[in-house]
Amino acid sequence: MRGHDTGRDHGGHCMKLSRRSLLATTTAAVAAGAVPAQAAAGRAGTEGGGRRLRTGFERLAADGYALLDGQRVGVVTNPTGITRDVRHLVDVMHADDRVDLIAVFGPEHGFRGTAQAGGSEGRYDDPATGLPVYDTYLKSGAPLADVFTASGVDTVVFDIQDVGARFYTYIWTLFDCMEAARLAGKRFVVLDRPNPVTGRAALGPVLHKEFATFVGRQPVSQAHGMTVAELALLFNAEFLDAPVELETVRMSGWKRSDFYDASGLPWVPPSPNMPTPETALVYAGTCLFEGTNLSEGRGTTRPFELLGAEGIDGRWAAAANELEMAGVRFREAYFAPTFSKFQGKTIGGVQLHVHDREAFDPVRTGIGLLVTAKRSFSGFAWRPDHWIDKLTGSTLVRTMIDAGADTDEVVAGWQEELAAFRRIRQEYLLYR
Repeated sequence: MRGHDTGRDHGGHCMKLSRRSLLATTTAAVAAGAVPAQAAAGRAGTEGGGRRLRTGFERLAADGYALLDGQRVGVVTNPTGITRDVRHLVDVMHADDRVDLIAVFGPEHGFRGTAQAGGSEGRYDDPATGLPVYDTYLKSGAPLADVFTASGVDTVVFDIQDVGARFYTYIWTLFDCMEAARLAGKRFVVLDRPNPVTGRAALGPVLHKEFATFVGRQPVSQAHGMTVAELALLFNAEFLDAPVELETVRMSGWKRSDFYDASGLPWVPPSPNMPTPETALVYAGTCLFEGTNLSEGRGTTRPFELLGAEGIDGRWAAAANELEMAGVRFREAYFAPTFSKFQGKTIGGVQLHVHDREAFDPVRTGIGLLVTAKRSFSGFAWRPDHWIDKLTGSTLVRTMIDAGADTDEVVAGWQEELAAFRRIRQEYLLYR
């Protein structure tokens, strides 16, 4: 086996794997490599007397790119695909004779990240490297497989920073690219990065398949508590029609309890409205306001931390604080979005202030804010297209809130399905 110290896992073969056989293969790959099994499971490495995280790309590069030897390579990435010294991995690999990098594939917002939500950069040649950049956004199945075929690659590499929420589209870019690579007969490699809001627990409602869209293709909980490599193993064994030839390169030095600041890595906004790790901390709950007529804070310097609408006053913040949500307080706030909902208008609402991130539950908080917004603001309305159902994964949240349910009752409504997902999820966790 090449590249023993990359911590790579074989996650797919030419036949459908059960969860347990997939895990047995993963365990065998760890045992065969030079990386101790404890390190593969997330034991802290030491450097200078302290723990240092090494991303999947760092470990791939340290192994001399042996995993990519003899392969024509394409990379699915965006501005978050950086090294510790903030060089982009495409620039690094392009300059290295040990890698035959021939293509780049851009997701929503684009490879260089210039497009807003719901947009991409299209097909172009990258000015810095001359490499062809192909657009994957809103492509899946055979059309995306055709893109991989036309690019001439043998191996597709995925390296994008996720934020831990089911409706953040990059994990479904991962899913769609895995499926397309299988259809095109390409090998697929996932380079792991940390879940910035920890990998401690799965939270929130689980998507029902009839509500599958690009903000949720498969029955995953609203906050999944997994890394992209773990999700890739889950997708390959549970959700793809047949597995792709998959390998993952794990991190070393990451613990499931780590927030992003423990990584020592620079933060690059994965999308224009995800400016800080603090945004990611609340996003899995407050993004639900995209499904309402209230602003979710787009067009402000605090997207997803500021929420509001015309006609809202201090009563909403007061009602939210009465819920005594763990780890968070709510401030009456007024703001004027520069784009998106209520552009150029001064509106009222709340700002979330998380004071104990260990105790904070973003999904429960988001539900509490929806319940209190509907009760304290007569102008509250769901988006006419029932986008809230696509975000939450079913009609449960909307119909229960409309029926007058309180926060505890809504949260109780998804616990059985969440418990089932947690049992499945447990089998694919690489870091323990």
